[in-house]
Amino acid sequence: MKTLRPTRRAALLALMAAAGAAATGPAAAQEYPSKPLKIIAPFPAGTGPDANTREIAAELAKVLGQPVVVENKPGASTTIGMAAGAAAAPDGYTLVMGSTTSMSVVPHLYNKVPYKHDKDFVPISVVGLLNTALTANVGVKENTAKELIARLKTHPDAVVAGTQGVGSYSHLAGEWFAAGAGLKLRFIPYATTSPYTDLIGGQVQVIFDALPAAIGNVRAGKLKILALTGKARHPKFPDVPTFAEAGITNYSPTAWIGLFAPAGTPKPVIDKLADAMQKAAAQNPALIEKWQSYGGELKAMTPEAFAAFLKEDNALWGQAISRAGIKLD
Repeated sequence: MKTLRPTRRAALLALMAAAGAAATGPAAAQEYPSKPLKIIAPFPAGTGPDANTREIAAELAKVLGQPVVVENKPGASTTIGMAAGAAAAPDGYTLVMGSTTSMSVVPHLYNKVPYKHDKDFVPISVVGLLNTALTANVGVKENTAKELIARLKTHPDAVVAGTQGVGSYSHLAGEWFAAGAGLKLRFIPYATTSPYTDLIGGQVQVIFDALPAAIGNVRAGKLKILALTGKARHPKFPDVPTFAEAGITNYSPTAWIGLFAPAGTPKPVIDKLADAMQKAAAQNPALIEKWQSYGGELKAMTPEAFAAFLKEDNALWGQAISRAGIKLD
């Protein structure tokens, strides 16, 4: 019998291996998941994004039929956890919860980031979006952003905005507002303490932040909302005008979290996770209502729609950060 030459034999073995992989790939995807999953949360335990991650992990576990555990890896503006997510095996068993900070802000603030936001991850689905609020001390005489802008036009030093630090979400959202309104705002950064204590006390007068951070004190009558982001008024806050009603039509900072897998994760696995997110989020009336109660929107997107959203969101924050001239390294 005629033997194959080494080169032909190697080529035949490669073809057989490829055929085997093609045959087992779909089967492996059908069996997925066959063991517990892990979601890396780049946030400190007990924070809002951590709580939201745990909520959706519990719902995904019901849909997927496997435990979904959350592992906190906070620090360095979420980059520690995101880098760990990027380095994980691309098998669908280790996922990472990205956010506005990690995917849209950090890449523009720092020259050196330990992951590539647009290459190291595969988007699965957004989890939810939180409206940004202009929240004020109750002693501020204005009740809308439009009224406040009018006063700041003639009295630029009338209010001081608190932030969670230079380059934080609350700082950048405030800078974005000031640029859109044609104003200069004074900011006080609170790097190690919460600005909300001084906001309630009146040492600072306003803050730009995702609404859930203030909602408890708003309901208690200690703070008030002057404006919310969104194309229309939020159904749970019908008396609060949008920023667009104040004349700032290009103001759209959004605090969001979304689920990602490491680059290279097979598409059938991504599709199965995306489908699970539809059931866990978009088809979950109780959780949808909970998010709406604090000014948010729980939703799911297809991977393709999420990718388009990410591209637009990153560009908008990039423009805002460039206008503010902020760079942290």
